[in-house]
Amino acid sequence: MSDASHTTPSRRLFMAGSLAGIGGVLASERAAAQAIPATPTGRPEPKLDQPPPLPREAHVGWAVVGLGDFAQAQILPAFQRARRSRAVALVSGNPEKAKSVAARYGIGQGGLYDYASMGKMADNADIAAVYVITPNSTHADLTIKALEAGKHVLCEKPMATNSAECRRMIDAAKAADRRLMIAYRVHWEPHNLRAKAMMDAGELGEVRFASSDHHRPLEPGKPRDQWRMLKAVAGGGSLVDIGIYGLNGIQWFFGESPSSVSASMHAPAGDPRFAEVEDVFTAQLVFPSGRHATVSSGYSADKKRIDLWGDKAVATLDPGTAYQGNRLVVGNARRADEILTAEGDAVQFTGEIDHLSQVIAEGGELRTPGEMGLRDVRLIEALYQAAATRRWVDLNPDMTMRPGTP
Repeated sequence: MSDASHTTPSRRLFMAGSLAGIGGVLASERAAAQAIPATPTGRPEPKLDQPPPLPREAHVGWAVVGLGDFAQAQILPAFQRARRSRAVALVSGNPEKAKSVAARYGIGQGGLYDYASMGKMADNADIAAVYVITPNSTHADLTIKALEAGKHVLCEKPMATNSAECRRMIDAAKAADRRLMIAYRVHWEPHNLRAKAMMDAGELGEVRFASSDHHRPLEPGKPRDQWRMLKAVAGGGSLVDIGIYGLNGIQWFFGESPSSVSASMHAPAGDPRFAEVEDVFTAQLVFPSGRHATVSSGYSADKKRIDLWGDKAVATLDPGTAYQGNRLVVGNARRADEILTAEGDAVQFTGEIDHLSQVIAEGGELRTPGEMGLRDVRLIEALYQAAATRRWVDLNPDMTMRPGTP
């Protein structure tokens, strides 16, 4: 009989607080309920789980740059749910599309721009921040245009197609005295946050190894995937597109960056999708603490999973980075508990948007700054170098390759 046959599945809800003393709590609540009259009456102000949203007029105004599938299906709806952010402007190279989307979200003609006229946003005081959601090769120029117009920027990942462009973006943010943040939404995803908290609290025991596998089919029939087949536009293949979730996530969970890496990649012959970019990419990462990790990405299968392997328990996020339906299971060969979270996955989108709005309004440190995006692009460059040479590449703490790298 296999070990798997002894596994006892169970479910438990992650709750703030303890069940100890619940009997006394229920008794006091029953007594309070008996004092409530049967007729309508004014009840005390409730204690909310989180502060109420700011008044709409106090929300930070945003311009959304790029109106593709992701922007329309995820980000613009997120602004409608946001607690301190609102979309007040759109930027698109297609004026008819911009007008149509603006009508759905109540954005007037004065809030519509094309890519060439982004500089005019400097005259629109309603816009404080810009969200850049366009193909990778355009990130640097559009981000810098927004910064030079005096706007803060949230830029989609990967930050740019090479580290030199990332450095240019960071320098532009400093010159403009504006904040530059990278949209690593998983840092606000409830299941990932719970796994991170459990690891940091020692609930998994000593975690010496992690693995991440991010794969999704590349579909040329969809416009959102057509540019991903072009190396000059995407910057690379599956590693750049979805492997970056594992690279960024494992560094976040471990609290450190790798000191050496090795890698390999594969593009099947005869498949026109992979004439310029790789399908499958695999990497090994070694960290200064002695921890190890493996990362894989691909454009054929469909799976988004992260495992944190502790000597007490293994935390499995499967899926771990989807737009919805993420799950966290913690267990070992004898038991598996699904950890339910109080918040849904949708908060990952509103969370990152409202985070930058709060930093703009109140100050403070960004959770995912431009420097993090630069670090990850440097790591990607090192991994492509390792795959090309089929040799280990040693890294400095800032993820630049050490002298002598082949």
